[in-house]
Amino acid sequence: MSLIHVQDLRKYFPVRTKLFGREIVRAVDGVSFEIERGETFGLVGESGSGKSTLGRCVLRLLNPTSGHIWFDGVDLMALHGEELRKARRKMQIVFQNPTGSLNPRRTAGQSAAEPFTVHGRLQPVEAAGRVQGLFRRVGLPPEVMDKYPHELSGGQCQRVAIARSLALEPDFLVLDEPTSSLDISVQAQMVNLLKELQRDLGLTYLFITHDLSLVSYLADRVAVMYLGKIVETGEALAVLERGRHPYTMALRSAAPIPDPDRVPRPAMLRGEMPSALRLPSGCRFRTRCRWATDRCAAEEPVLREVEGNRVACHFAESIVEVAA
Repeated sequence: MSLIHVQDLRKYFPVRTKLFGREIVRAVDGVSFEIERGETFGLVGESGSGKSTLGRCVLRLLNPTSGHIWFDGVDLMALHGEELRKARRKMQIVFQNPTGSLNPRRTAGQSAAEPFTVHGRLQPVEAAGRVQGLFRRVGLPPEVMDKYPHELSGGQCQRVAIARSLALEPDFLVLDEPTSSLDISVQAQMVNLLKELQRDLGLTYLFITHDLSLVSYLADRVAVMYLGKIVETGEALAVLERGRHPYTMALRSAAPIPDPDRVPRPAMLRGEMPSALRLPSGCRFRTRCRWATDRCAAEEPVLREVEGNRVACHFAESIVEVAA
């Protein structure tokens, strides 16, 4: 049985506009996927594609508009109040901004001990001892416990946030672009730490990022998201190296190549991502796709099997031949 099973998840936000009054932003629109215990499931796409909203919905930090979320066989949508709070002990999140995710008026040690206070698991003296052990595990010296966020580097703050997420011994972590605001050298250290923690603690990750090189290193399977929908999913290397959807190809073509002698690939994306208030008819990517036809405007593609991946494109097979 999968640890995480998401089915037809939707999250709509009502907004008010001057010209049209009340409208709906479909941030997540009919998303389904499963995450096996112990694996890393990567979620990639541009900013505004709905990745972070989806991650928060999976943890019920945001209440979905509709759909189902099962965690270890338990329907999270049926839980409320104390039952939901208990379930959250096994699910945690590491946010993108390490400094902003910590209370500036609390020391690093106090922030990391907060889960013990909220869930009433340990006395203060016991909690302090546990925090010391957590800090050692994530590579922080004991003296960091008495420092405030503004006295720490970005990398140290993110290690504090990771230590806090591990306090209640969770099974599942949502990693919401945990390295994007860090220096390149610190990013490598953080990724290696995450892999080490997963190996030692048996953690399951939902890794949200826009960096294809990171997701190819960390993830076992990948889903590519565009304007609230998953457009391609499959094994990480199969999607990132041989992806069939035009958007997957475009992301790959835009990724930097660490080889000065290699000719850069031509950019395949054109224009800007449409507003979530004005979604294109049919395929949502068609306004930026060089292969779009009248069928793409009239008929929304569904995910289907194409040589091992699941792809939401009417012409996935022929596009691969043209782009090769």
